[in-house]
Amino acid sequence: MTIQDRFCPKCGKPLETDGFCPSCRASDTPWAVCDTRVASTHCPSCGATKQVNTWTDTEREQAELAPDLARSAVHFHPDVKKRSIAVEVRDISPNRSRAYLTITGTLYGLSMEKTCTVELVWHKEQCDRCNRITGSYYEGIVQVRADDRDLSPFELQSAAAISTQIEESLIAGGERLSFISDMTENRDGLDITVGSQHIGLLIVQGITAQFGGRYTTHPKLVGEKNGRQLFRITYLVRLPRYQRHDVVKLDRVYVEVEQVDSRHVRVFDLSEGRSRSIKEDEILRRIGNARNAQPALVAYIAGGMMGILDPETGVTKEYPKKPWQTIVAGENVQVLRDGEILVVMR
Repeated sequence: MTIQDRFCPKCGKPLETDGFCPSCRASDTPWAVCDTRVASTHCPSCGATKQVNTWTDTEREQAELAPDLARSAVHFHPDVKKRSIAVEVRDISPNRSRAYLTITGTLYGLSMEKTCTVELVWHKEQCDRCNRITGSYYEGIVQVRADDRDLSPFELQSAAAISTQIEESLIAGGERLSFISDMTENRDGLDITVGSQHIGLLIVQGITAQFGGRYTTHPKLVGEKNGRQLFRITYLVRLPRYQRHDVVKLDRVYVEVEQVDSRHVRVFDLSEGRSRSIKEDEILRRIGNARNAQPALVAYIAGGMMGILDPETGVTKEYPKKPWQTIVAGENVQVLRDGEILVVMR
């Protein structure tokens, strides 16, 4: 290093290394630049925001988005450290806001500060999902039915809940077009209109996993786009004739249905206190569902018999106490009625 190299060529201050002193380097460096205007596009129906060509769901209001939008207008030099941006936003019209920014940082060991003003523009545009929903676009219908019976209120509510949970999970994972546009109860069962074939398949799989049964798919060609055939699919779900917790009469005993598959019905024998499998054709009739059982008072237990107070007539009826039952006099048991007979649940 020569003698003249030991001094800043611009201000003449002594240098420890070659080049300009920190203050001169900082003064010649555009350390922070602000755009004068930034825009945000959001859907007026659902509030989703658009970045480039991608829509993203958000629960943040405009007042929460504004500071981050304003900060996006600031571009720092890569050598700037300890960056900080203070923002104050004022609304000047429904579609315009003005942000006042105070920007600080350190550059080459020197503290830097500047202010700038950024105009925020709020555009409204219907998002891809809302556009499809309002345009009655759909890719499939899930039809939930039951064999030779009506769906129970529990099945209707559960199928709807399963469908909604799947929709929320897919949307949270970024599948914005996997939506449910309509869910209708009718005399045959439940119809669910879906925006994608993926959500339709997941819904039928979720319902059959919960209740058993089977499903079939029925595609229909509706057009062609970019050389690709477009189909709408009807997913037909058939729940079993007997549902979980149904209590049915066999030849001599009552059993509670635990699970149904294509060939057998797994039941809990209310006489023997154990689970076993039976064939569906062994069932004589259904008497009710354990979810709808009534409480009945056990008036006494004596000599292997128990007296149960009929909740409808008030008459005490006597039944054998099964070895597997843990019943105490003075407590309630849950019962279903088969004519004049009270069937004690487990």
